[in-house]
Amino acid sequence: PQRVVNLPLNATEDRVAGTLDLSLALHEGIRSLEPGLLAQANRGVLYIDEVNLLDDHLVDILLDAAALGINTVEREGISISHPARFLLVGTMNEEEGELRPQISDRIGLTVRVEPLPSLEDRAEVIRRKEKFTHNPVELIKQYSKPQEDLCRQLDTSRTRIDTMNVPESQYSAIAQITKDVNVGSHRADITILECAKAIAAMAGQNQTTTENILDAALLALPHRIAHDPFEEPPELDRSELQRNIEETPYGSNTQKKTFLPQR
Repeated sequence: PQRVVNLPLNATEDRVAGTLDLSLALHEGIRSLEPGLLAQANRGVLYIDEVNLLDDHLVDILLDAAALGINTVEREGISISHPARFLLVGTMNEEEGELRPQISDRIGLTVRVEPLPSLEDRAEVIRRKEKFTHNPVELIKQYSKPQEDLCRQLDTSRTRIDTMNVPESQYSAIAQITKDVNVGSHRADITILECAKAIAAMAGQNQTTTENILDAALLALPHRIAHDPFEEPPELDRSELQRNIEETPYGSNTQKKTFLPQR
């Protein structure tokens, strides 16, 4: 079963990466690892609230582990490595500061959570909070059936994604999108493709479509586009994206078009 491991902002380096039992190593010559959060999150989910406020030295540890899939602990000339492959999930408030570019590119997809505009929806939030406070077991039971249905849909989609067909033209279309919004990272291209395949699989499709590519691009690109930190992050214009994809011969050297709305 996949674990969800929480990484608190005040965690120490030893708590995150793990440490060595130096006494055992020096006196008995035995290399013994005291595992940290990265070891616990292996093959699971590492969750960070306020990820933009995480200390830089902890961010560096996460970047190394994410890049290699391995975490190495070194103390007093002794080195131990262990697998550290995890899905990083973070939440943040943009008003409290930006993400470092290095970690921003490592985050595959972003979802903006807006306040609910409907009065009835906001009232329902209050009702559910009251129900959860009064009887959390009953509220969880009330929504167990939709959760079970979603789990079955995910399991089916995971098997379907392995045989997902991607039309050859869509590879060039993805590359054209990222190039025209001045995103240099190849991780963005790969993320759009993988996300599009996942969207198609969840919809029960056997082949990705242009709509899947557009949906994925809107999740994978906004946080990667360079912008003035004192201004609102740019928003991609979906209709303009689609129009330019349809008009651009895939793979050709055409005149550059902008996919960002005019301010």
